[in-house]
Parts: sequence; C-alpha cells; structure tokens
Amino acid sequence: MVLKNASILAIDDDADVLTALRLLLKPLVKSIVTEKNPSNITSQIEKADYDVIILDMNFNGLVNTGNEGIFWLNKIKKQKPETSVVLMTAYADIDLAIRGLKEGASDFLMKPWKNEKIIETITTILSKKKSNGTKSTSLNALSVEIIGESEAMQDVFMKLKKVAPTDANVLILGENGTGKDLIARALHDSSHRRNKPFIKVDVGALTSSLFESELFGYKKGAFTDAREDRIGRFEAANGGTLFLDEIGNITLGQQVRLLTALQNRQITPLGSNESVNIDIRLLCATNVEPKTLADESKFRKDLIYRINTVDIIVPPLRDRGTDITELSRHFVSVYAEKYNKNTFTFDAGFISKLKKHDFPGNVRELQYVLERAVIMTDGSVLKPEDLVFSSIERSVTKKTIETASLNLDDIEKNAILTVLEKHKGNVSKSAKELGITRAALYRRLEKYEL
Repeated sequence: MVLKNASILAIDDDADVLTALRLLLKPLVKSIVTEKNPSNITSQIEKADYDVIILDMNFNGLVNTGNEGIFWLNKIKKQKPETSVVLMTAYADIDLAIRGLKEGASDFLMKPWKNEKIIETITTILSKKKSNGTKSTSLNALSVEIIGESEAMQDVFMKLKKVAPTDANVLILGENGTGKDLIARALHDSSHRRNKPFIKVDVGALTSSLFESELFGYKKGAFTDAREDRIGRFEAANGGTLFLDEIGNITLGQQVRLLTALQNRQITPLGSNESVNIDIRLLCATNVEPKTLADESKFRKDLIYRINTVDIIVPPLRDRGTDITELSRHFVSVYAEKYNKNTFTFDAGFISKLKKHDFPGNVRELQYVLERAVIMTDGSVLKPEDLVFSSIERSVTKKTIETASLNLDDIEKNAILTVLEKHKGNVSKSAKELGITRAALYRRLEKYEL
C-alpha cells in the first residue's frame, strides 16, 4: 500500500522518458510530477515534499561538470536530506552511479529500464523508510521484508540478530529461490555499515576475462577496450558491504585471486602497480551443497575458512510449514496493488493446494504462481483452480536420469534439464546455450515429457 500514498518527482531532459514514467506510475502512486529542466529542482522541492525523486544523470549543457547527476543530487540532499533519490543512468556511467550511492542516492536504475524494476525499486525504498520510521534498525524490523514464523526461520532470525551487528564474514547457503539475497540485505541494513554502499555481484556469471576487471577495476589502456579508468566492485563497496552471489560457481583460478584480495585487504586494478586498501564486510551466497564446497578439487579450503566465519542456511519453502500462508497473503496483496485489483480472499482449498505442492522453485516459484493467479482471476476469491504450477520447475528437479547412463536420449534429456536449471527455466537462454532454436527445444521438452 506504500505506493498509493507516494509522491514522485521525475527529472529528465528527454520528454519521451518523462512521458513513459508518468504513464507507468500515474495509476500506482498518489502523484507523479515531471520536470524537464533541472534548474527548476530547487523550486520544485521547495513547494512540495516528494517521497522519491527519480533523477537522470546527464543533461545537455546546463552544468558543465561532466557529472551533472552528482551536482543535482548534492543540491537535493542539501535542501531536503530526507528525500530519497533514485539515479537513472546508462551503462557507461555506472561508475558515476556508484559514486552517487556513496553521496546519498538510495539506488540507481539502468537505461533502458524494465517497468517491474522501477516499481520494485520505489516500493523497496518506501517500505524501508516506513519501517525505519516505526521500528529500530535492529533486526526487529526483519519481519517487514523477511516473512516467516516457522521454527526453521526462527533459527535463521536468531543467527541474523547475533551476526548482523558484527563485521563477521557470512556464507549464506540454500536452494535457488529461498531468498538468500534478502538475508544478505538484512545483514547489511542491520549493521553499522547500513548507511554505506551495499554492492551485489553475481560472480558465478563472470567469465575469467571479466572477473578481475569487474571486481578490482582497471586503468585506462589496461586492455583494448579500457578507454578510461574504472573502479571495481571492491572499491565501490569500500566502507560498506560486498555481496558475492553464486560464490560456489567460480573457478579455482578465480578463487586464488579472490583469496589474495581478502587476505591482504588490498586490491590492485588491472594496468596499475599501486594497491588500494579496502574496508568491506563480505557476504557470500551459494546453492552448492556443503559437501561440494568441502571437496578441495572444486573449492579451496583456505578460501572457505576466509568467507565462512558464520554460515546461515536458508530453509527450503517445503520445510517452512505455516509460512506459506503468510507469504501468500503478502504476495497476493502486493500483486493486487500492482495490477490495480481489489482485495482478495482465499477459498478454503486454495491454501491447502499450495501446501501440498513441494515448490522446487521455493519462494520465487510461490511468488510467480501467485502473480499469475492474481492476473488471471476475475473474481475477488482465489480458488484452487486458479493455481497453475510450472511444469518447467517440476522437470528441473526430477532426478529420474542416472548421470552415469550413456544412452543418447538420456544424455540429451539430462543436458536439457541441467541447462534449464542453470537458466532458471528460461527457454530462450537455454536454447541458445544448447545451440538449438526455441522451437527445437520445445519439441524436445514434449518428446521427453518435461
């Protein structure tokens, strides 16, 4: 409900961008004001209070600093320090956006944006402001974003409460879709570093050639496309928290480079001979099983000890009992607001059907199932027949194939399941990695009854 009471100001010198933002947000918020000329920012925020300001980072010729967004951000924070600012930037200006976070911006969005991402970003900022206004910044506020009363989740909350105020490195373990990123965010928001940057990196998706440049940065001329200096994610997170997601998927060579940086508390940008001191709190997450991490042929023990001062295991949804009911109420409320629908109630069999499903995709799957139900339902009562579970999620978790089988059909089927799991059921990405068309992949899914 936080969106409906929000006042938004959008500032961009591109009229098309402002029109798109107005059309997107007008049905969702209390008011949306657009402004093309950043010189009018002072007067705009003087005559009205805005909950969130969406600010472009580049304007034509008004301030010749080369980083206009930072200039206007400082103006806004000086005049109305309590106002949340979201920066809009192109990929080439990501370093400026990270600098903006250090200078008081709440978040930044990349152009071209996804509508869902804008709504999610604004909602998160507003919810956080609301919770900060009514609760302490200790872990008492966790229930605002992490919903759960089950015994399994109480164990997680207990660990969070003890670990969050410290600078201990934390390894977050759990299946895909259990909410490991929420745990990481809660650790940061409940720490003494909460007003410093929180930088997330999906290290499992970084190729060997990108690993060092993304994490450690580079100097102009370090390689062919290095046209200017760029700081890495370690330096961007300096003073705050660095969250390395999918840590279990990095290579042994990448592990060595990461371990060196963590041991020395220094990084050396590519193309430089000078080291940079770093002060970060490190959080890592993986869906890899602990026994795999303990295999030295796949993961270095000395790195495990370095990143795993404390581990937090996030339970799968099937082990969380009554949490399914509370989570369902939460997601249905969120999507009813998002799609401008009235409040829903649940038919007696609705929750029962949810509880009988094993949710291989965990909370993420529950979220998508309920979003589909809200979109497709015409009435105000959600019934069991409104629930459609993903056949892809079921197929991804089937362990019906012996990995040692040399039967060609088994090998092909296993490859498809593996790639689908890697891309979380995305058919387009899976087909591309398998080297076939989407249509060909669909034919194989039908062939193997996946």
